[in-house]
Amino acid sequence: MRHIAVIGSGPAGYYTAEAAQKMFGDAVRVDIIDRLPVPFGLIRTGVAPDHQSIKAVSRRYEATALTESVRFVGNVSVGRDVAIAELLELYDAVVLATGAPADRPIGIPGDDLPGVVGSAAFVGWYNGHPDHAALAPALDGGGAVVIGNGNVALDVARILAKTEDELGGSDIVGHALDRLKGGHAGDITILGRRGPHQIAMTPKELGELGHLARARPVVDAADLPPVEDDAALDPGQRKSVTHLRDFAGRDDTGDAPIRIVFDFFARPVAIEGEGRAERVIVERTAIGADGSARGTGETYAVPATLVVSCIGYRTPPIEGVPYDEAAGRFANDEGRIAPGLYAVGWARRGPTGTIGTNRPDGFAIVDKIAEDSAGGSDKPGRPGLDALLAERGVDVVTFRDWQRIDAAEVARARTGAPREKFVAVDDMLDARG
Repeated sequence: MRHIAVIGSGPAGYYTAEAAQKMFGDAVRVDIIDRLPVPFGLIRTGVAPDHQSIKAVSRRYEATALTESVRFVGNVSVGRDVAIAELLELYDAVVLATGAPADRPIGIPGDDLPGVVGSAAFVGWYNGHPDHAALAPALDGGGAVVIGNGNVALDVARILAKTEDELGGSDIVGHALDRLKGGHAGDITILGRRGPHQIAMTPKELGELGHLARARPVVDAADLPPVEDDAALDPGQRKSVTHLRDFAGRDDTGDAPIRIVFDFFARPVAIEGEGRAERVIVERTAIGADGSARGTGETYAVPATLVVSCIGYRTPPIEGVPYDEAAGRFANDEGRIAPGLYAVGWARRGPTGTIGTNRPDGFAIVDKIAEDSAGGSDKPGRPGLDALLAERGVDVVTFRDWQRIDAAEVARARTGAPREKFVAVDDMLDARG
């Protein structure tokens, strides 16, 4: 029998478990360990609450989780309850699938002012992550600046702009809906260092901004390159830029009270305010010959009492695991960290790719596990972990426990919503019955 421990129950973790099942069949036991009592990681607390079709991929993970060879071990924190060195003694392979849940710092003066938050915290707040449920973002209508030109920036802007009715079928948590239902009255400015041809926004997500009830997207036509230049883009990027051209051609004097302003060739250089964020100082940029953005020296201020940074994420270090500070992920060679220790998904490659990108990544890591160890061993695996956690009094949550938590969340949903999430770990544990 081969014993594998996967740390993290998000997409990378479950795809790795699925790959191990396909590779080793009945001769493998996979324990998926997560510090939260609930599984699915990014699917539960990272995907936008109004994108329910994307969240449906969790059904695939559930099918994997309900097999005899895979087990969910929730409410177990690696580092607090069990060490990596101990897991390496218990399992033939330990795979770090912890994702990249920490925000990269903006690194400009004033980025520590109240009102400035990272997207991991802000998205976690409206998605009900226990770490961020107590966040109190400044939603007083004084203007918002969203830094970044990717899909996360679009998610943040869209959630800020939507009406209560538009969020009705989502699983946004109640505390966030209560704060947002009054509407963010100020403009929402999306800052991007480079131009429309360099955005990392996909067509579907970008197109959604054109159909909001109380907000209208605004693009300065002068920021767009000649239309014939679009021919050099890949098809998806071309569709995204077509949306921007459509936005630029719209009347900016409509009835929608909120403007979502795309401010291209702009980078934040400071955040100012008396005791809180009040404005972002922005420098105009130009694209150099190498494609990078350089400052021009021209600056201006954008009013903002809320600043959300969507510039990337980092994987938190784990004691005893080599770490690449510059890349913000575990140091690895194509997934190999040390004998018996591997990384997969964002913990391996950094925060790039889609949810589906993690599937081939998981299969590639299992191939390496098979290459590195010819067969099973006499390591204790699952029984050894159970004995260790019992000795330490750890309250382990199983997948069956999760199903009871899930049923309780569904039962407490507001009308039209798929669920109302528990946002405190103790409430999750109590819901097991």
